[in-house]
Amino acid sequence: MIYAGGGILKARAAEALRELAELCDIHVVTTLMARGSFPDGHPLCLGMPGMHGNYTAVTAMQRSDLLIALGSRFDDRVTGKVPTFAPEAKIIHVDIDPAELGKVRRPDVPIVGDCRLVIEELIKAIRDLGGAEAQPDRGAWKQMISGWQEKYPLTYEQSEPGDQLKPQFVLEQLRDSAPEDCIVASGVGQHQMWTSQYWHFKHPYTFINSGGLGTMGFAVPAAIGAKVGRPDRMVWAVDGDGCFQMTAQELVTASTERIPIKVAILNNAYLGMVRQWQEMFYEERYSEVYLSPDLPDYKMWAESMGCIGIRVESPEEVQPAIDKANSIDDRTVVIEFRTDSREKVFPMVAAGASNDDIITAQSIRGHQDEVIQ
Repeated sequence: MIYAGGGILKARAAEALRELAELCDIHVVTTLMARGSFPDGHPLCLGMPGMHGNYTAVTAMQRSDLLIALGSRFDDRVTGKVPTFAPEAKIIHVDIDPAELGKVRRPDVPIVGDCRLVIEELIKAIRDLGGAEAQPDRGAWKQMISGWQEKYPLTYEQSEPGDQLKPQFVLEQLRDSAPEDCIVASGVGQHQMWTSQYWHFKHPYTFINSGGLGTMGFAVPAAIGAKVGRPDRMVWAVDGDGCFQMTAQELVTASTERIPIKVAILNNAYLGMVRQWQEMFYEERYSEVYLSPDLPDYKMWAESMGCIGIRVESPEEVQPAIDKANSIDDRTVVIEFRTDSREKVFPMVAAGASNDDIITAQSIRGHQDEVIQ
C-alpha cells in the first residue's frame, strides 16, 4: 500500500505519486490532508484511511505487507492503537523532516527528503529493475480489496420525502452539482468527515481543511482566501452550525470586497461530533453540545451581511437551492440545510482502539436488528 500524506501536496508531488502507483500497480490511501493528491476515481485509489476512513482503506492498511509512507506522519487518527497497526507490514517512510522518521513507527527503510524528488528517484530505480513488467502478480490481493469494497461501501439510510435531511445526501447533491475542479473548504467535526468521505476529489488542492489543528471556524475564511487565490474557480465552504457561528462575521469581508463564495451550513443544532462521542462512549451524558435549531436565524444573518440567504428543510428542496446558489456569481450565497441531528459518522475507530475494531454502518444496523428481534 502507498500511504500518502499532506507532504505530497506540499512537495507538488501528485503527478509523481500517480506515476509511481501506476508503474507498480499499488493501491493508494490519501489522508485527510492529502485528499485530491491521487484522484478518487482512479481504480487504485482507496480513499481516506483512519478513524473515519472507509472500511477498505483502513483494512487494506491493516493487512498490508508493505507500507510506503510518503509525506505522512503516522498520526493517531490513522494508526489507531499503535502496537496493533499494520502488524505484518514493513515500512518505507519518506519525509522531509527527519524528526518524523521513527517517531511513531520505526521504519525499515527511512528516507529523508522532499517527496517529489524521492519519488522521482524511486521511479528511476524501479524502471532500472524492470518496471511494470517486473512486478509480482497481486491478483489475490486485488480480489480481497475488491471484496471489501463490495461488502462495506460507504452507506447511510436514505431520506424519505417529508423526513429530516440527511447530511450525506446534501453532500452528494453538492458534489454532483459542482465542477470537477471546485474548491471545497470545511470546518471541523462531522461535516468535515462527511465532506472527505462523500465528495470525490479528482484534482490536488481542491480540499482545504485544518487537519490535525482541529480549527473550528476554519471553513469560511479559508474559502474566502481560496476564492481570492483562484477567482476562476467555484468555491464552497461546507460548515457546521457550531463552526459557522465562530467566524460568520467574515462574510462581511466577502461582501465588502466582492469575493463571491458559496456556503453550505449543515445545521443539526448540535456540536455533532462531540455529541456522537458522548452518545457512544459516555452513556448519553450530553454536556454543552445542544445548539438551538432556530437561533440564530442563519438566513437573516446571511442577508444582514450582504449575502443571499436560503433555508432548506426537506430533501426535495435541496437541488433547487443548490442550483440557485451555483447560478449566482456576483454575491456570496449561504444555504442553511436543516439536517437530522441523529446522524453519526461511520465508519469509526474509537479513540485508543485497534483499526481491526472498526465500527461500520452495516454493523450498527445489524446490532439494531438483533435488539429489535
